[in-house]
Amino acid sequence: MSDRGDVDLTGAKQNTGVWLVKVPKYLAQQWAKAPGRGEVGKLRIGKNQGKAEVSFTLNEDLTTIEGMGEKASMVRAPREHPFTLQTVGGQTLTVFTETSSGQSDAEGSGSGTGTVPDKLALEGVVVQRAECRPAANENYMRLKRLQIEESSKPHRFSQQLEKAVTTNYKPVANHAYNLDYEKKKKEEGKRARADRQQVLDMLFSAFEKHQFYNIKDLVDITKQPVIYLKEILRDIGIYNVKGTHKNTWELKPEYRHYQNEEKSD
Repeated sequence: MSDRGDVDLTGAKQNTGVWLVKVPKYLAQQWAKAPGRGEVGKLRIGKNQGKAEVSFTLNEDLTTIEGMGEKASMVRAPREHPFTLQTVGGQTLTVFTETSSGQSDAEGSGSGTGTVPDKLALEGVVVQRAECRPAANENYMRLKRLQIEESSKPHRFSQQLEKAVTTNYKPVANHAYNLDYEKKKKEEGKRARADRQQVLDMLFSAFEKHQFYNIKDLVDITKQPVIYLKEILRDIGIYNVKGTHKNTWELKPEYRHYQNEEKSD
């Protein structure tokens, strides 16, 4: 809280008690529609056989339900809401309010370090917990039925089009990049076999630079079919099936000659 400035503890000094009340979501939404600081309803507190009875009556102007489809005009929010009182349960609960100053620090204190921290104030300590529940009358039943119907509506639905959509991408049998890939694959599969000595020269030249190659790299270097290339490699090379250079080819000892006497990459 130090980042937000000092905290006003006047509420604690005055031992102000407050109620913590849970209200239905629709009731909070209706309250938000009240103009300015207008009245949202009336709270009645009484006693019946020594027990406290509390109820809230919603203002008639705020019973109109909006934003729930065409049937909303047929439904109105319940007005009567009796309270169910609960104990605090040994907890220490407090209520704080936050007030934004909307003023920069340069204007307020002259230090020029940014905006003035929002003001925090302790309004009081919770002395009573309660739950505000709607009376189970016809208005409430209609509202719940409407809420269930709205929540069960699918977010997506299928619709038959009367004409083709021309503003979006049209489906194609095969995409261009797939066709290019297939063409390239066929061309590579039909590589013509070069003269054996020419392939040997390319292989020896490659192995002078590096000791180990995988078959894919040798295919890229020689541009030869894999089967033909492996036939030649079996005569001059060794295929490593384990160890650090697993799945790579290297020359047989009698054919090895590396630049600068390098024995590895």
